[in-house]
Amino acid sequence: QEPNLSKEQLQKCFRDMVTINTLDKIMYESQRQGRISFYMTNFGEEASHIGSACALDAKDLVYAQYREAGVLVHRGWKIDQFIDQLYGNVDDKGRGKQMPVRYGSKELNVVTISSPLATQIPQAVGSAYVYKRRPNNENCVICYFGDGAASEGDAHAALNFAATLEVPLIFFVRNNGYAISTPVAEQYRGDGIASRAVGYGMATMRVDGTDMLAVYNATKIARDYCLENNKPFLLEAMQYRLGHHSTSDDSSAYRPTDELEVWNTVENPMNKFKNYLIQKGLFNED
Repeated sequence: QEPNLSKEQLQKCFRDMVTINTLDKIMYESQRQGRISFYMTNFGEEASHIGSACALDAKDLVYAQYREAGVLVHRGWKIDQFIDQLYGNVDDKGRGKQMPVRYGSKELNVVTISSPLATQIPQAVGSAYVYKRRPNNENCVICYFGDGAASEGDAHAALNFAATLEVPLIFFVRNNGYAISTPVAEQYRGDGIASRAVGYGMATMRVDGTDMLAVYNATKIARDYCLENNKPFLLEAMQYRLGHHSTSDDSSAYRPTDELEVWNTVENPMNKFKNYLIQKGLFNED
């Protein structure tokens, strides 16, 4: 199942993962120093960002939630553009009217992130319906959201609309174990989010969200399916949120440290991908 990615593509994917990780470390500290008001890290979820972004076409429309910075990085958003938005300075395209981490880029086909949870999901269905009605359409819409947002009413309405209208839309669910402080065991009784797609009459797949190459493969399959059938596809990426939910959260209050240790070593997506590149002779510590 090894995808046929070039040396340049693989190295770019790893550089992008490192970039997000480095940005997170610096901006988290910036918030703690009082330089910005708020921040959300992507620690532990880098593979799902980059793997999915790499499998998309640049013209595919992206609706993100708030933990998909890697998608923007992969599409070419510059570090200073992240900083402009986070600081709300004079160069911020949003003119400082949004809270930090509400990125967006018309040039890169990424819809500006909205603060209210799950509102982007039904909006994505509407955009996908427009794509469906285009003659000779060659693009799809992808909508990212977390397991917590999947519990919102908007998510259920959107799944039903997408299934009945039959639109080229990838629902990309990041199942990272927690909705802020609520573990998934307290969120639902069914088998995760993928099983809901079956109930709505929709194609679905569950993928290891810590494996960049697996996410790439799954997203490519989902995209091909959407365009060939003009129907939606739900992808559930099983991963783990290593950082706090945001700088307003202290995750040590609701999860054990030994749980973090496993996901930060054995299951860490950057370690996995780095080991792969080392085996391929595409990376060394020097």
